[in-house]
Amino acid sequence: MINPTIIDKIFSSASIQRWNDYPRMMELVELDKQAHKFIIAFFISKLEKDVNYTHLIEAGIFEFMRRVVVTDIRPDVFRIVLKQKGEEINKWVIEKLKDSIKDIDDGNFLKKFENYLIDNTMYKKERFILKAASYIATRWEFNIIYQTSSFLHDIESVKKAVEEEIEDYYELIGVRKIALNHKLAKVIDLSGRLRFQKRWAQTPRIPETSVLGHMLTVAIFGYFYSAKTKTCDKRLENNFFTALFHDLPEALTRDIITPVKYSVNELADLISEYEITKIDDDILPNVPEPIREEFSYLLGLYDGIKDEFLNKTNKNGKIEVVDNLEKYNKNEDNAIDGLALKQCDKLSAFIEASLSISHGIKSRELVKGKKEILKTLTTINGVDFKKIALQIDEDFNMEGIS
Repeated sequence: MINPTIIDKIFSSASIQRWNDYPRMMELVELDKQAHKFIIAFFISKLEKDVNYTHLIEAGIFEFMRRVVVTDIRPDVFRIVLKQKGEEINKWVIEKLKDSIKDIDDGNFLKKFENYLIDNTMYKKERFILKAASYIATRWEFNIIYQTSSFLHDIESVKKAVEEEIEDYYELIGVRKIALNHKLAKVIDLSGRLRFQKRWAQTPRIPETSVLGHMLTVAIFGYFYSAKTKTCDKRLENNFFTALFHDLPEALTRDIITPVKYSVNELADLISEYEITKIDDDILPNVPEPIREEFSYLLGLYDGIKDEFLNKTNKNGKIEVVDNLEKYNKNEDNAIDGLALKQCDKLSAFIEASLSISHGIKSRELVKGKKEILKTLTTINGVDFKKIALQIDEDFNMEGIS
């Protein structure tokens, strides 16, 4: 499915600083920006017609991976360089990533990646949506930067340029809703605030990852799982976006670590009930009505409960929990591989702990957490998540934990 090298590339984005030539009240990193961008792209695309969501997801991942490789060029300079030296840059990016992605989806992922970088017309509509989403995520970040940069001589010119660029995307309904500060803007703001919440907050860790960034890593793992198991397009789309939004309620409840959540009788159920109430009161009313039902399904809401990590189908508005999705691989089944996504979630947490230990930041909580997570990793639909974790452990030259 995936290998330690590409995982290392993905998580390196948590250390790529953004706006590092401006004073910042908090660290702004590439992983969080890319996660916010994907969330914004989801809402923009759902208000448009004829969007191919497999193409949207793949284009977003391709651009993310290119950005991870080209880390030292400012975004505005990067755009200019791409116009003048795009072919050379893209060849260099492919060369850097080829060995780490050549086996994903039997080589199909690399082929699509190469074609995407070479052909600017490939996934044209989806590219435009992602460009608009990237701009809005950047503008959200700039609002933070602006608060601490008023004394800089060029900040007003930067502000003007940022504000004027939105006109390039006004043809998209979602962009207009966000720009006019409609209800959808509240969801975009709420999701962006998840970058303020750090994972494993009770222990030092390098690199630090936010809840927002974690959501994207789980979503990318969900995509790779879907590609490996040859899911249909709708199932792949559902898997990616279910993972992308799986911790969204934590913007309202904060991240409650698992040992606390399950150490007190009935606390987990109480938290789940509270999450549903907050979703109903503070999230769903701000989601455009035409996509509210679909968004509720992705959040894991059904029959008065919330569980995004169950195998489910949703045909004609009837949600069913199923043990095995083998018979449900048609778009009309509208399936979600919840059990596999839970494994992706645990795998991401394992990597967060492993990476920190490999950087020399080792605490009792990280070592214990890593061991406990490994016990819960299993094989689903032929994908051995425990084996992947052990490969990561070996590649990062960790202490054996099996």
